[in-house]
Amino acid sequence: MKATLLNNVGKLSMATSRRPTPSTCFFSQWKPSLVVSKAYLSAAGGMKLKSTVQCTKASAVKLAEPNSATTIRRSGNYKPTTWDFEYIQSVNNRYVGDKYIERFDELKKEMKKNLMMTVHEGSEEFDAKLELIDNLERLGVSYHFKDEIMQILRNIHDQNAAIGDSLYTTALKFRLLRQHGFHISQDILNNFQDEHGNLKQSICNDTKGLLKLYEASFLSTENETTLNNATRFTMARLKNYADNHCGDQDNVMASLVLHALEVPRHWMMPRLETEWYIRIYEGMPNANPLLLELAKLDFNIVQATHQQDLRILSRWWKNTGLAEKLPFSRDILVENLIWAVGALFEPQHSNFRRMITKVVVFISIIDDIYDVYGTLDELELFTHAIQRWDVNAMEQLPDYMKVCYLALFNVINEVAYEVLKNHGVDVLPYLTKSWTDLCKSYLQEARWYHIGYKPSMEEYMENARISVAVPMVLVHSLFLVNDPITQEAMESLSNYPDIIRQSATIFRLADDLGTSSDELKRGDVPKSIQCYMNENGASEEESREHIRFLIKETWEALNTAERKNSLFSETFVRITKDITRTSHFMYLHSDVKSSISKILFEPSIILNAAFIG
Repeated sequence: MKATLLNNVGKLSMATSRRPTPSTCFFSQWKPSLVVSKAYLSAAGGMKLKSTVQCTKASAVKLAEPNSATTIRRSGNYKPTTWDFEYIQSVNNRYVGDKYIERFDELKKEMKKNLMMTVHEGSEEFDAKLELIDNLERLGVSYHFKDEIMQILRNIHDQNAAIGDSLYTTALKFRLLRQHGFHISQDILNNFQDEHGNLKQSICNDTKGLLKLYEASFLSTENETTLNNATRFTMARLKNYADNHCGDQDNVMASLVLHALEVPRHWMMPRLETEWYIRIYEGMPNANPLLLELAKLDFNIVQATHQQDLRILSRWWKNTGLAEKLPFSRDILVENLIWAVGALFEPQHSNFRRMITKVVVFISIIDDIYDVYGTLDELELFTHAIQRWDVNAMEQLPDYMKVCYLALFNVINEVAYEVLKNHGVDVLPYLTKSWTDLCKSYLQEARWYHIGYKPSMEEYMENARISVAVPMVLVHSLFLVNDPITQEAMESLSNYPDIIRQSATIFRLADDLGTSSDELKRGDVPKSIQCYMNENGASEEESREHIRFLIKETWEALNTAERKNSLFSETFVRITKDITRTSHFMYLHSDVKSSISKILFEPSIILNAAFIG
C-alpha cells in the first residue's frame, strides 16, 4: 500500500500553479546581514533558511482553480535554491579516500594511547589534561574518546583538593565537569570573590582566566547568582580587551575573545565551532600536530558522510516532484539538512539525519502554505485532515494540498514503521499528535492574521512555542535515535516536558530576533518583539534587548531541566540543546550561506607531505 501511495503522488496535479540592562544582553552589537524566513523553522523548529532565500515584500497573485472563483493569494517571492540538484550530485571531497582513512586510524590509535597515559598520570598536570579535553571537544573529535575523557574527568573530580587555585584552571574545570554531568557547585568560585560577594578586581588583567570564566558562566542554572554576576563582570572586561585589540589580526587571544562575545561557547552550533576552531588552532604556537591532523581528517570524513546524506536526500526530493508541484514554497533542502547536522553530526547517525531532514522539508512546505499561500478555508480543511490522519481525508482538499498531504502521510508513516521495526513500539499516535498540534498552531496564527488580531506576549508565546515546530521535531528525534524508549518518556510528550518547552522557547525568540522584520513586510502576525512593544510602550531596540535577556534566562531554565532530567537518554538531551544552538547560527549568524558551504562543501585542507602529489 505504501508503494501505491507514493506512486499516486506523481499522478496528482495542481489546480493552480524583568527588563535587562545592556550588560546582561548578548548579540547587542549584532546587526545580522542575512534576512531569514520564518525561522526557516518558523514552522519547524523552523528550518527555513533565509540567507540563501532572500524574501522580498509579499505580492499577491491571482490563480484560477477549477470550479471556483478567482482566488487571490500572497506570494513570498522566494529566490531559487543556491545549491541545485546537479551541484549536489557533483560534490566530491578529494580529501577522503583509503590513504586518508588509514592515516586517520593511525592517528586515532596514537591519541587513544596518549589519553590512556594521561588517565594514569599524577594530579600535577591538571591544566594540560583540561586543555587537551577542551581542544578535543572544540576540534570535533571528542566523540572518538568518550570513555577516556570521562575517566580523566572522574579522576579530576575525585581529586578536587589537588587542584590549584588559578582562575583559568578553576573555570575550565568547572565548565568541563558540569558539561559532562558531574555535580559541581558555583561555590568553587568563592576564592575569587571579595567580602561583598563581588569578583575581585585583582583578576581583571587575567584575560585568559576571564575568558574561561565567561564561557563557564553560561552553564548556570536558575538562581545561580554568582555565575550571573560572573557573566556581567567578565563580559565588560573582555569587551574592553576586544576594543583595544580589534585590529590585531595575529593575536590569537583577541580572536578567541571576539568569537566568544559574538556567541557564547555554550550556545554555539558544534560543527560551526569545529570548522572555525580548526583554523584558529592551526595558528597557535603550541598546537599539537597530531591532534590538528586528526581533527582535519575527521572533519573531512564527517563532511563526506553529510555529503552522501545530501546526495541521497536530493534524489528523494527530486523524485517527489514537490518543488515543481508546489512552486510557491521554498526549495531549501540544504538548509533543512543543516538542522539535522546540527542536531546529530556523527557519521553513524546518517539515518537519523535523513529522516529528520525529510520531516523538516515538510515543515518548510506546510509553513509556506499556512503563512503565504493557502486561504483560510483551505487551512481549516488541511488542519482537519491532519487531525484525522487518514488517506481518505484528502478528498476535500484542493489538489495542491493533496500532493503535500499524501507525501507527508507517506513519510511520517515511514518514520513510524522504522521505529516499530527497530524498537517494537507503535509511535504513530505520538507523531501524528505532534503534527496536529503544529498545524493547529499555524491555523491560530492564520486566523489572527486574517482578523488583524494582536495577541498579548503571553498569548503569542504559548502558541509560538508550538508553531516554531521544535516540539514536533524533537518528538520525531526521540524515536529516531537508537536508544531504548520508555513508556514514561512517551507519556510525558502529551504536554511536552520542560526540556522540550525551554528549547522551543529559545528557538522561537531567536527566530523572532532574526526574522521578525522580514515576516512583517510579507504580512504576518506580530512577533514577540512587537507584542512586547505593544504591551510596554517600548521601542523596537528596547524590545530586542528584552528578547535577548529572555533568551539568556531561558537557557538557564534549559540547563536546569537538563540537570533534573531522568526521563530521556543522554543522546536525546544533547539533541535538544544542539538543535537550539543551531537556531542561534541559522537566525542570528551574520553569514549563514558562507558558513553552510564551509560545513558541508569545503574540506579542511591537508598539507601532510605523505598526501601531496
